[in-house]
Amino acid sequence: MFIGEYSHTIDPKGRLAVPIKMRAKLADGAVVTKGLDSCLFVYPKNEWENLAKKLSGLPIADTKARAFSRMMLAGAMEVEFDKQGRVLLPNYLREFASLKNKAVVAGLYNRIEIWNESAWKSYKTESDKNTSEISEHLSELGI
Repeated sequence: MFIGEYSHTIDPKGRLAVPIKMRAKLADGAVVTKGLDSCLFVYPKNEWENLAKKLSGLPIADTKARAFSRMMLAGAMEVEFDKQGRVLLPNYLREFASLKNKAVVAGLYNRIEIWNESAWKSYKTESDKNTSEISEHLSELGI
């Protein structure tokens, strides 16, 4: 599982070092795609295949299902690690997530999220203000 929050720099070529604790779980391959909340999602290849299979099973006649599938699948790219444990993030994905120099890599159990550092700070500040409301909603979902 992926957990934790790490600050990293994106080099001028668009490469991001993935935390060493996370690399082992991505050794068999990884896929990066457009995520929700203007961040990127990184999945281990096996997790990605499970998600892609579910997305391909959504009803093609449903407008929102098509839009979500397009965002996730057409926006995806397989990535490889270099010898320093960096991945090259394609320009279109860096633009989508407004990634420039500084990024936050956050572990979320079965995926990694890559955030623009200031967007992450804003998201966390707002989320922290609403902890009670969020926890009440989760209790309605059985958590």
